Amino acid sequence: MKAISIRTFGDPEGMALINVPEPLPAAGQVLIEVETIGVGGVDAVIRRGTLGGYGFSEGFVPGSEVAGRVVAAGDGVDPSWIGRLVWAFTGTGGGYAERAVARLEDVTVLPEGLSPIDAVALGGAGPVAHFALAHGRFDAGESLLIRGAAGSIGIMAVQLAALGGAGTIAVTTASPERGDRLRELGATAVLNRAGKSAGKSAGEDHGEGASAPAAEFDVILDIVGGHATASFIDRLADNGRMVAVGVVAGLPPADFGKALLGTFQRSRSFATFSLNTVATGGRNRIRSEQFAAAARKDLQAVVHAVLPLDGAADAHRRMDAGEVFGRVVLTV
Repeated sequence: MKAISIRTFGDPEGMALINVPEPLPAAGQVLIEVETIGVGGVDAVIRRGTLGGYGFSEGFVPGSEVAGRVVAAGDGVDPSWIGRLVWAFTGTGGGYAERAVARLEDVTVLPEGLSPIDAVALGGAGPVAHFALAHGRFDAGESLLIRGAAGSIGIMAVQLAALGGAGTIAVTTASPERGDRLRELGATAVLNRAGKSAGKSAGEDHGEGASAPAAEFDVILDIVGGHATASFIDRLADNGRMVAVGVVAGLPPADFGKALLGTFQRSRSFATFSLNTVATGGRNRIRSEQFAAAARKDLQAVVHAVLPLDGAADAHRRMDAGEVFGRVVLTV
C-alpha cells in the first residue's frame, strides 16, 4: 500500500510517498480503509525531529487521526464493526497511509451528517480544547485569551468558550483577516502575535490599543510556546491560570518561570495539558458529543485545504509558512 514516510527529519521535502506492507489488526484492533487524514501540528514537530524522547527514526510514517471504513477486525473485536464509517486515533503515527490500524477503544463511529473530512478536522482538536479549558478551570463569565487561535485547537476553543458563556474571548493571530474569521466563530477581541491590539496589520498597534494598559485574563490557553511564553504569563489576572497545550514555536526558555515567581503575590499559575491524561472513555464521550453537535451545525469544522495523500509535503510547507487557518486534510 502507499504511505508517506519521513525519509529524513527536517524540511517537508524529507517526506516521500513509498510502498509499505499493509498492517494487520492485532487483538483488540481494527483495520481501516482510510478516506481522510488530519494533518496536525504535532505531525510537523515530529517531522522536524524536535520531539525527543519518543524514539522516532527515519522511515517513520506520521499521522495520528484518520477517518474511513473498518475493513477487518482483530481477535476479540465484534465483526459487526466491519463496514462502519469511523474516526480513529492511530497513536503517534501510521495515519498517512491508505490503510491504518487502531485500537477499538480509540475508534468513534461518525454520526449521520458528519463527513470524514469534517471528522478529522474535529476529532483530535475538539477534545483537546474541551479538556484544556477544564484543566484551566475556565468558567462562564471569565475572560479567556487563546494564543495561536488560527489552528484547529484554537478554533475549537473559541467556539466552546462562546457556547460556555465566556465574558471575553481574546485571540492572537497573524492578520486582521484571520481575526475577522475568528470573530465570526465567537471571538470578541483580536490581538496580534505579541498580544497587543491588532491594527491594520499583525505588527501594528493603533489608537487605544497602543497606549492603554494591556488587558489581563482569567485563563490563557497557549498553543504556541516559544520564547514569548513569559510575556503572556504577565497577562494573567490575579488567580489567573495559563495552560500550555502546544509548543509549535518550540519550548519556552528555561527561565520562563521567573514571570510567575516575580509576581508571587498575585497567585498566578502555569500548567501543561495533554489529552493522554484523560481516560479513554471520557475523551470518547466528549468526541461523540462534539461530532453530534457538528452534524447539527452547532459546531463548525474549519478546513483550510483538502489535498491528496502525495500532497503531504505541501501541507507541511503551508503549516511551516503559517498559512493554515483550521486544518489541512489529506484524502486517499
